[in-house]
Amino acid sequence: MNKKILKNKLFLYLTEFFAGMSVMAVELGASRLLAPYFSSSQIVWTIIIGTIMIAMALGNIYGGRKADKDKDPGKLYGRILVSAIWIALIPAIGKYVILGISALLIFTVNSNFLVIAAFAACMVVFVFPLFLLGTVTPSLAKYTTDSLEDNGKIIGTLGAFNTVGSIIGTFVPTFVTIPAVGTAITFLIFAGLLIVLSIAYFVSPSEGTDQDTKGSKKNSNVARIVSGILIFVISCGLCYNTSFAFWENNLTYEGESVYNYLQVKETPNTVILSTNVLFGVQSVLVKDGALTGMYYDVAMAAPYMAGIKDKEEKGEDLDVLILGMGSGTYATQLTRHFDNINIEGVEIDEKITDLAHKYFELPETTKVTTYDGRAYLAAVDKKYDVIMVDAYQDITIPFQMSSVEFFTMVKEHLNDGGVMVVNMNMYSDNAIGAQNDATINTYLADTISSVFNNVVTIDVAGSTNKELFACDSDNFLEKLKDGASKEDETDLRVMMESAYSSALAYDAGNHIMTDDKAPVELLGMKQIDAIIKDEVLYYKEIYKKQGINGLLNSL
Repeated sequence: MNKKILKNKLFLYLTEFFAGMSVMAVELGASRLLAPYFSSSQIVWTIIIGTIMIAMALGNIYGGRKADKDKDPGKLYGRILVSAIWIALIPAIGKYVILGISALLIFTVNSNFLVIAAFAACMVVFVFPLFLLGTVTPSLAKYTTDSLEDNGKIIGTLGAFNTVGSIIGTFVPTFVTIPAVGTAITFLIFAGLLIVLSIAYFVSPSEGTDQDTKGSKKNSNVARIVSGILIFVISCGLCYNTSFAFWENNLTYEGESVYNYLQVKETPNTVILSTNVLFGVQSVLVKDGALTGMYYDVAMAAPYMAGIKDKEEKGEDLDVLILGMGSGTYATQLTRHFDNINIEGVEIDEKITDLAHKYFELPETTKVTTYDGRAYLAAVDKKYDVIMVDAYQDITIPFQMSSVEFFTMVKEHLNDGGVMVVNMNMYSDNAIGAQNDATINTYLADTISSVFNNVVTIDVAGSTNKELFACDSDNFLEKLKDGASKEDETDLRVMMESAYSSALAYDAGNHIMTDDKAPVELLGMKQIDAIIKDEVLYYKEIYKKQGINGLLNSL
């Protein structure tokens, strides 16, 4: 060691601290960078953690061997600088790499597209810089240990600094930087810290070497510092457009919350909320008050099933609870078409509620509680006539809101004759009830059927949704028919008559999900994979017959 800054081991401990902090920050940033494209499900998290552990393990092996062969700390700080530069470039080019990998794999992979694409993206984008950071701990163990008498104390102190740094690197991105300034700036912040750390080492004066060697090293260090700063500044400039959906030119809003990537797009007659750039629409507002043409219209059968027209004649109100309020599309639909209705919503993401008030005409008077849907049911005693379950975590269902225990809780919060309506996304024509190849919707319907006496499903035309209605009363469909006949609005009456005629009693199987076993992530990924396969088949045929030019012309 010939740098004066290393005389005090505190700098080495701080190196361990910032390395541990940056690893965790990059891991959390990776989840947010991938989420708009692949979701933030447990499967994606598993891929992220797995690839990062691979990188760290390889880095540990390589770092230890390099430290034994070459005790020059400059090599370590050079690796840290390269890692920092790579991390700084991630927000600038990472999204293009992810989409490029996805575009390549979508035409070459026949199954498990999301899993393979997410894994490949992680390997390409994140493994190398974290491999370099993985060399820090074994290298520092070599540089800080002077004798065997105090090596335990020194290694323990290094581990403590790494752990404390990792703790800070876990909490700060999630609760501070990502919500405040976004994922791209978060990457730049932690890359900047590593660059400053490396610069501090390289600008520190050397001792104990001849002038020629000092001059050569000084020139080399200046080149490293200048190149690192230059690339960092360029990355900052390239990150000026931090849009995940960079091909979109007319977004009304794009941002991030603690839970979601959020995108609002406006057309002449609609306002649309999406939490994923590749998969579907989460909420929509139709400006002229017409029906949405989505599952919300079919879900309006639930108030009829619960007897809203009878209550209207008696001058009574119908109480509705929406678990997964989103931007309030269902609530807005209900208030537009019914006068005698009280609506409460539960939405875990407060930022979505803010967007609902700003862009989706959700009245400030509508009660929305920022809470987890299941935790809310556990905390209140009130009963409702209709409970709508429309809670999604990106493109998958939260496991705690898919089990027997949850649906039993929902049932306990329904009045006599009350109806639960569940939005089931991601189904294909044979996806539900196909007992020999059970999908997530089969599991959901079977689980609900084990709790409620009567379960019917209604297809939503032109979408990948199916609405499920559950009730213990035997005459809820007759209430729908009777209520539809009393409806004055022509479009709504036609919709409810269609819902009544297409309602199918569900033939339950034994695929039951419980709090202990609810494999919603695997089932959801499997279903998404099937939908992607169907959607891409058309373009694959064009590619086979006409090549890349034909494919480009068809897009």
